[in-house]
Amino acid sequence: MFFVDTIEVAGLGNRSYLAGGVREAVVIDPPRDVDRVIAAAARRGVRISHVVETHVHNDYVTGGPELARLTGAAYLVPAGARVSFERTPVRDGDSMVVDADAGLALRALATPGHTPHHTSYVLEEGGAAVAVFTGGSLLIGTVGRPDLVEPRLTEDLARAQHASAHRLADELPDETAVLPTHGFGSFCSAGRVEGGATTIGKEKSANEALTRDVDTFVADLLAGLDEVPAYYAHMGPANSAGPAPVDLTPPAVADADEIAARLAAGEWVVDLRNRVAFAEGHVAGSFNFEAEGQLATYLAWLIPWGRPVTLLAESTGQLAAAQRELVRVGVDRPAAAATGEPSTWVREGEPLAAFRRATFADLADVTVVTAVTGRHPRDGLVVLDVRRSSERAGGFIEGSVHIPVHALHGRLGEIPKGEVWVHCAGGMRAAIAASLLDAAGRQVVAVDDAFTAAEKSGLTVRTP
Repeated sequence: MFFVDTIEVAGLGNRSYLAGGVREAVVIDPPRDVDRVIAAAARRGVRISHVVETHVHNDYVTGGPELARLTGAAYLVPAGARVSFERTPVRDGDSMVVDADAGLALRALATPGHTPHHTSYVLEEGGAAVAVFTGGSLLIGTVGRPDLVEPRLTEDLARAQHASAHRLADELPDETAVLPTHGFGSFCSAGRVEGGATTIGKEKSANEALTRDVDTFVADLLAGLDEVPAYYAHMGPANSAGPAPVDLTPPAVADADEIAARLAAGEWVVDLRNRVAFAEGHVAGSFNFEAEGQLATYLAWLIPWGRPVTLLAESTGQLAAAQRELVRVGVDRPAAAATGEPSTWVREGEPLAAFRRATFADLADVTVVTAVTGRHPRDGLVVLDVRRSSERAGGFIEGSVHIPVHALHGRLGEIPKGEVWVHCAGGMRAAIAASLLDAAGRQVVAVDDAFTAAEKSGLTVRTP
């Protein structure tokens, strides 16, 4: 008998896995906060015998070296990966015993495409394939993106993705479970993923890499690639060098004077509360990144790398969870933190800042209707769309200004004068953008609504 436990890293849209038998287990693509993995193994009562990487990751800092050190496990990394630490290099066809009593073994399959050295691992029970850990190769309905290594390699890697997907489909039984690392919201995925479980057989009928010829697949894949989060540039080097152990102890406590001083020094003060509470009252100059949203992705994407960050949270639990999220992307130690009510985060006599929230119906009420253009923003009102370019290509509000949220902090000067109504696809990114605008002294309204409501509210939605 064997088991496979999924370790969700939901904020980054990734999964790690613990797989094994009665006595021993292997861990695939572990997150940096390895205590979760160790706890999962303890619940199963198994020893971690192997820690393996499918590739050198671009979207998070791995916990592989630390997990191997703490458990004494063999640390397996594809032989072609350029790393500067001790590991067991893995080559195509290599096999290792995971749990002899359970008849479990792991076999390496070279599946280049997401990276040149990418390797998938087939879990075999009694010599028969039961699951394959595909990392950033074959995902659910799509593949990992091929453009994160080197621009000149992108097309070649896209073609390699197609070939690797076909290798997996040709060599493994249809009932083999496909267990990818990426594809659950991760920007490492080349397309949208539907569903949470799949098999080789299902992918043969649904995956674009297996249903299209190579030229069509590559052309569509390259045309559909989205923006790359800026912090990815720091993840590969960190993983190649070998990440340091994490420190999740509580940060130093900041009082109102220190918060004000850090703001005055140009540091980032990040309020982790939900966007409704932030809009109602917050420290002037602070930014809102909801702890319950994609905190790690968007904070790491927007913040100037290495800039000190102070976290403001409604509870110690929220603060601790945020720290855990942030170490996964290399934002290791907050400079300081405060918890409680926002009234305690400002000096005596200083008011809290606030801004309005609205819906697309509210926005429609303050637009102007003409016979030629339909509804468009009235004079003195700016509609700011902070979605990604790929999202805007599906439709945008007539007369709106477009600056993706990840570029907004450096392009505030491009926004026309007037009251800014900022929207995204659902409200979270609009709240981030509204906080940036509010901190810059702009009069702002955060549209906290689904973009699907825009046209239904009477707004004129155009397509390019």
